[in-house]
Amino acid sequence: VQLVESGGGLVQPGGSLRLSCLASGFRFSSYFMTWYRQAPGKERELVAGISSTGGSTNYADSVKGRFTISRDNAKNTVTLQMNSLKPEDTAVYYCRAVGARNYWGQGTQVTVSS
Repeated sequence: VQLVESGGGLVQPGGSLRLSCLASGFRFSSYFMTWYRQAPGKERELVAGISSTGGSTNYADSVKGRFTISRDNAKNTVTLQMNSLKPEDTAVYYCRAVGARNYWGQGTQVTVSS
């Protein structure tokens, strides 16, 4: 089982990034998929989630209206489009699969700074 995140980096405030998570080794289309983040000195928090079919999504209040989660079950990929980024969005972002078992990716660093 693997979850491999990509797309992180350094961006200026107000900018955008698109994170991707490529899954393998399990039935991706049966799993609820989520993005979490963990900033230095803080607990890991749920950012967004999407149902197995993609028909339902949910977001943390802090990112509503700025972030969009989506998935492509044919490509075993879940994506987090992040717009209007703020310095407080700086964190390591993790992909997590929730289902019969739970799986985590290794994380990708997002830094929002001028």
